[in-house]
Amino acid sequence: MNPAVPSHPAVDLVETQLRARGALGQVRWLDDTATTAAHAAAALGIETGAIANSLIFTLDDEPLLVMTSGDHRVDTVWLGQQLGGTIGRASKETVKLATGQVIGGVAPVGHPAPIRTVVDVALAR
Repeated sequence: MNPAVPSHPAVDLVETQLRARGALGQVRWLDDTATTAAHAAAALGIETGAIANSLIFTLDDEPLLVMTSGDHRVDTVWLGQQLGGTIGRASKETVKLATGQVIGGVAPVGHPAPIRTVVDVALAR
């Protein structure tokens, strides 16, 4: 391991799983925290919509991963209707248990078990 390159076990796991799925990109460490998609986009010099947010909700008390474009908000009422249930905000404990990660640092992979996932079609752009 190169000591000049930051490392964290959770990030290493995500990077390994992304590579196993054919992702070719590079993990970028930011000098400052990026608490919003807009902050992350500014730090990377890209449009906010190019950021993929991985958000954990509950669908009838089961974890639900919603991957959405950074310039979109999740309409939980509409999405719940589409999925035939009720969507609620996941607690920090639910997020940690379902993903092994903390709120604000949830990746789309690297979870202890598969999570039902829906993806915003805008991410295709």
